[in-house]
Order: sequence, then structure tokens, then C-alpha cells
Amino acid sequence: MTDPRHEVSDEIDRRAKRMKAMRDHPGPSPLRGIGTFGMIGWSVVVPTVGGAFLGHWLDRVAPQHFSWTIALILAGVVVGAMIAWGWVNKEGQDQ
Repeated sequence: MTDPRHEVSDEIDRRAKRMKAMRDHPGPSPLRGIGTFGMIGWSVVVPTVGGAFLGHWLDRVAPQHFSWTIALILAGVVVGAMIAWGWVNKEGQDQ
């Protein structure tokens, strides 16, 4: 005959391991996807808008035969895309 305390202890241990596994490896979640989408969006928007402001200021302070604003907007998009690419790779590795 088995000890009932041992059975209860085993059941608690199984449940604790299951809860820890769920916490350590959460499944895909719509909210997590929305959060990732938002983070990627901001990763592109912030450098682009920053480049626009810096470019506008440089156009007034140091005018050139090219537009600093357009050049730095494009640079901001490139930097933002690289940051977003890093986020996408990181999220892909986590799953």
C-alpha cells in the first residue's frame, strides 16, 4: 500500500513543474504579438523622426546643395530597419 502523503507530494511536484514550464516557455499570445509589432514600429519611427528634426536644423544652420532633411530621414529609416530586424530576430529566437 502506498503512502497517501507521498502521492500528494508527487502530485504537488508535478503541478509545480508544469507551472514552471508554462512560465518559462509561454506559448504564442496575441497580446505579445501586438506588443512586438508596436515595438518594431517605434524602432523605425523614432530614428526617422529624429533624422527629420536634425536634418531640418542642419538645413537652416549649414545649407548644402543637397537636403539634410531627406538624407537624414533616409538614414533614420535604415537605422530603424536594422533595429527592427534585430527585434524580429530576437523574438524569433525566443519562441
